[in-house]
Amino acid sequence: MLMFLFTLPGWTIAILIAIASACACAAILWALLKTGLAWRLATDIPNDRSLHTRPTPRVGGWGIVPVVVLATVVLAPHLWLAALCAAALAAVSQIDDRRGLPARIRFAAHLAAVAIFVGAHPAPVPLWLLAGMSFLLLWLVNLYNFMDGADGLAGGMTLFGFAGYAAGAAIAVHPSLELSLASAAAAGAAAGFLVFNFHPAKVFLGDAGSIPLGFLAGAFGYWGWSAGVWPVWFPALVFSPFIGDASVTLLRRLLRGEKIWQAHREHYYQRMVQYGLGHSKTAILWYVVMATGIVLALTLLGWSSAVQWCSVGAWVIVLVLIGIGVDSRWRRFRIADSEQPEV
Repeated sequence: MLMFLFTLPGWTIAILIAIASACACAAILWALLKTGLAWRLATDIPNDRSLHTRPTPRVGGWGIVPVVVLATVVLAPHLWLAALCAAALAAVSQIDDRRGLPARIRFAAHLAAVAIFVGAHPAPVPLWLLAGMSFLLLWLVNLYNFMDGADGLAGGMTLFGFAGYAAGAAIAVHPSLELSLASAAAAGAAAGFLVFNFHPAKVFLGDAGSIPLGFLAGAFGYWGWSAGVWPVWFPALVFSPFIGDASVTLLRRLLRGEKIWQAHREHYYQRMVQYGLGHSKTAILWYVVMATGIVLALTLLGWSSAVQWCSVGAWVIVLVLIGIGVDSRWRRFRIADSEQPEV
């Protein structure tokens, strides 16, 4: 069967893998919900900082991670270590979802996964740059967790982001079928998850889903760069809306001396939901922004380095302006809300 599959054109294989992954993930989640096992594995209980009002199973990782790990091991043997690390992170994160783990233990697991993967695939660059890339991978691991707080958002970003990876790995000057197929599997699994996660969400991603996906977003991006598939800016541009929101929010909290690991509602997407857009419109607007960045990233692969970096800078300016617009509307919302008479 696999031999026949690899006789097809690369884009055809990627589409078939994505469809199969979507069906497999959706089937797993449907079974978990149908049997009631989803609530016993891990359930999110709303609190005063949540954007939701009812308990919801956090088992998205149970559908996405096994599908992506298996597909990566079978179809992308050069990326088997990334799949193994993602599976290990999913196991640790499931314990955190169900019982809770100290931040130092979670961080140690994230650091170990990044160190093992980068150590096994060292890029031919100075040590300081390799250390910097490792830090960025570590940030992506946690970034996904920070951004998993609104219906359809993290799942949609996974679908668009890994689809961008799949396309980029296929059309690059030095293409990688393995990277393209592994990314297509992740995008497809995210599509299957979105069936249950788009508003109103029946299932949340949970740490067992967000942490491994954050790791794979970083690991696939790093591997593509170190193997010469795409330039260093490509993964960052593909996931730029995610990176921008989480990074700016983290910096603001750090400057105020707040604990960055504590739950809050200060992300741009959270403010958009709160000031009236709701979950569905917020997710769709983020999809549009991310899709635009991905189209730009794919287009730039065929241009000169100077054009690429100038365009990346221009896109950063666009994201900054979007952020300023959200902040401005948030301030007006807060002022209007404070002027409402108390009942």
